[in-house]
Amino acid sequence: METSTPKKLSLPVVVSILMTVVPLVTTSILTAWAINNEKVLRALPVEWWLGITFILTLASSAALTPPTFLALVYGYFLSWSSIPMLFGLNVGAIAIIYVSAHFLHAESVRSYLTQIYPQVGSLLRRFYRNELRLIFFAKLSPVLPFAITNLFFAMAGAKFKKVLIGGTLGMIPRTVLAVWAGKEAQDIRYLLEHPNEGLATKIILIVLIIISTIGIGYFFKDKDIVES
Repeated sequence: METSTPKKLSLPVVVSILMTVVPLVTTSILTAWAINNEKVLRALPVEWWLGITFILTLASSAALTPPTFLALVYGYFLSWSSIPMLFGLNVGAIAIIYVSAHFLHAESVRSYLTQIYPQVGSLLRRFYRNELRLIFFAKLSPVLPFAITNLFFAMAGAKFKKVLIGGTLGMIPRTVLAVWAGKEAQDIRYLLEHPNEGLATKIILIVLIIISTIGIGYFFKDKDIVES
């Protein structure tokens, strides 16, 4: 009688869960908590917000809390004074993810992929010549997951300085837009349930997506990737 061995979850399945289910669950929980505790959050002193920011930095690096969602909440409660905290959160999360890639044996993974798929080597060489630009355009997009893109760049061997600069510059428009939307909101429930409400917000988001897509698409043009 044969005994079936339990199948391990494949990497694509794990990544899919990380990118969809987990952030959806955590943001739903945080939304419900923020709505029910609005008065408590408004009464918190700055010192508490700094501590919360540190915790959320760890959560964002683990793909639990999207920074753009947090920017909406921070903008609603703290207005423009939340910008330094949010930038610190983004920079801290980027650094944690970059360091974490070392423990995932990024160099061995790249070497293995290059051996199995020779075209990966050409893509990586192209990437190294355009690190800052590609990172910037990827982080500019409101639809690409924060933690996953940072981990991808770290695993690809991007330099930490360029990941930090490109990631920060790319996140500025998204963060400022989210803080502005939170600041202008009159009700936190409506804000978190309709984060992209308003014609101006929708237009800016579409523009960011278009610019990001064009920038990334240029990198993947066949004539730029194929090497003689």
